[in-house]
Amino acid sequence: MKPSGHIDKVIQRIGGEEVLKHRLRLKTTIMVVKQLALQGSSFRGHDESDDSLNPGNVLAWIGFASKLNDQINSVVLRNALGNAKYTSPSIQKEILGIIANRVRCKIREEIGDSCFSILVDEAGREQMSIILRYVSSCGIVTERFFALKSVAETSAETLKQAICDVLYQYDLQIEKLRGQGYDVLVIWQDSLMESRHYFLENAHMPTLFTVLLTDYS
Repeated sequence: MKPSGHIDKVIQRIGGEEVLKHRLRLKTTIMVVKQLALQGSSFRGHDESDDSLNPGNVLAWIGFASKLNDQINSVVLRNALGNAKYTSPSIQKEILGIIANRVRCKIREEIGDSCFSILVDEAGREQMSIILRYVSSCGIVTERFFALKSVAETSAETLKQAICDVLYQYDLQIEKLRGQGYDVLVIWQDSLMESRHYFLENAHMPTLFTVLLTDYS
């Protein structure tokens, strides 16, 4: 038997080929998810079966890519292994999470050692969005959506901790905080006013501006 025909060599060659197929399959899904996120398009369809005429944007665009490229066509959708298609909702969310984290790291890089403000808006009774406002290196006042945080309840301690967790995770020091604004439901008002005092005490600044806008609708 030739050396290249030894079982260990065959296994190694087949293993390498499978790795490349998995990478191409995953790369296709990543590129589709990235583009849909950039366009703000929906991902899922109400019927994602193989015979569906409208399986949702992710599967539809992967299918479109497969028609343009034979290599992609050979490894995705019906030609993929049943347990390694890389198209499940959990995979889509994981890819989105990685992309979102990279965006947040880029925003943190833009802020650098500069001071910043936070804008907090309720996004439902158990969610709040956090926006950062800062002056870029070009001298332009910039606002960036930074995080959507779920909260189990709306006590002052919970809301304060949720905001702090986001700031600490990306090394945004409270000492650099120069302003805070809140656009909230009435039921959040007292809790966020208590949280406001925490940031006032820890920012070490005699003038930390706070604005509270309340939605009474």
